[in-house]
Parts: sequence; C-alpha cells; structure tokens
Amino acid sequence: MNLSQDKWVESIKNSDNCIVLDVRTKEEFDEGYIKNSINLNIYDSQSFLDGVNKFEKNYSIHVYCRSGARSFQACELMTQFGFKNVYNLEGGMIEWKGDVIKN
Repeated sequence: MNLSQDKWVESIKNSDNCIVLDVRTKEEFDEGYIKNSINLNIYDSQSFLDGVNKFEKNYSIHVYCRSGARSFQACELMTQFGFKNVYNLEGGMIEWKGDVIKN
C-alpha cells in the first residue's frame, strides 16, 4: 500500500511491531537514512530475501528507497511472501521532509 509521508509516519507511530526498511544500496544508505532503518538492498536479491524472511509476517513493514519505485517493488514481493502490513513511502527520500541520519 502506498502512503503519503504524513500517513506513513503516522502509521509507524501507531504500529506496535514495526520495521522501517530501506531497500537502497549500502552507498545510498550511508549518505543518509531515516531513523531506526534496516538496510536490505533489493538489488542484492538473495541477501534481500534472506533478510526479509527473518521478519515476522504480522509486523508492519514500512519500506522506502530513493524515489518510491524500488520500495514499491519490495512491497509487492513481500506481499507475495505473505506479509500482511506492508507500506510504501510515496516519493521516497527525494521527497522526505523528516530527519535524516548520516553516518
């Protein structure tokens, strides 16, 4: 499900078991990420699948990338794997107005 930034943030705040998932490359992640994010690069498909399979299927998974395209793909995949509550950040980091953590 695609959510605007406001609804995505609100959904995170209202979720008991929540994971924030950044599906960008390690290099992109190191340039800046949303607080408490887990980085699983969707381009590294085996690593991505291994990481995602460690998540509980009933958790709320909030996914983002640079523009919202890769994270949309990730949401589609995760839904096929049986995840029930998967939320894509529309516009990704390009449109993100919240805080960014830099390494």
